[in-house]
Amino acid sequence: MRLVCLVTLIGLCSTRLEAVELSGRVELVSNGRPLRSEEAVEAVVYFRPTGPVATAPMPVQVMSTRRKRFMPRVMAITVGTRVDFPNNDPILHNAFSTSRGNGFDIGLLGEGETAAVRFDSPGYVRVYCNVHHAMAGHILVLDTPHFMHPDSSGHFHLRGLPDVPGEVVVWHDRARPWRRQVSTPAELGTLQVRLDLERRRVPPHLNKFGRPYGRDSDGGY
Repeated sequence: MRLVCLVTLIGLCSTRLEAVELSGRVELVSNGRPLRSEEAVEAVVYFRPTGPVATAPMPVQVMSTRRKRFMPRVMAITVGTRVDFPNNDPILHNAFSTSRGNGFDIGLLGEGETAAVRFDSPGYVRVYCNVHHAMAGHILVLDTPHFMHPDSSGHFHLRGLPDVPGEVVVWHDRARPWRRQVSTPAELGTLQVRLDLERRRVPPHLNKFGRPYGRDSDGGY
């Protein structure tokens, strides 16, 4: 009798651990009007299991400054990942963030200089430049390895997901996250997600000292 129960239990566990897939398309709109599909690459689609999941740091990622922009503008990483911030502009930049749990300040960097930051807490990190108010970058630090950016047509396909309960999220820095609690990701079928971008591309923010930027916010750089 014990052997029968054990075999049954093993069979149930192996069924729950089978890998499943999740695919769909993300559509972005603003003021009711559709945006170019290639802008969907700045969204992040991820699945967070309800129970603990093994998540390892990724190889070193790079968010560079070029032409007074953070490139890439949006980045998704796992907890513990190091991000390098090289300055590829012939002017000074000072990347910083006051985000809770992942705040940092790499100081002024000249052309060709770089600094590194390791992100050890899950959450959303807003990255700004203390020299240039109009620069904004976004890092989503995840405690799950199951995530991806949609392609330039808005399509995504997450493979190898555990067949377990959890939450599916479609995230964009300018929209409210789309969320669904599921008993398994496979139950959603092919997703069609529409996000309304209602937030500014550069959020209102203060400099690293908590003060407003000056009228000539680039300080002449």
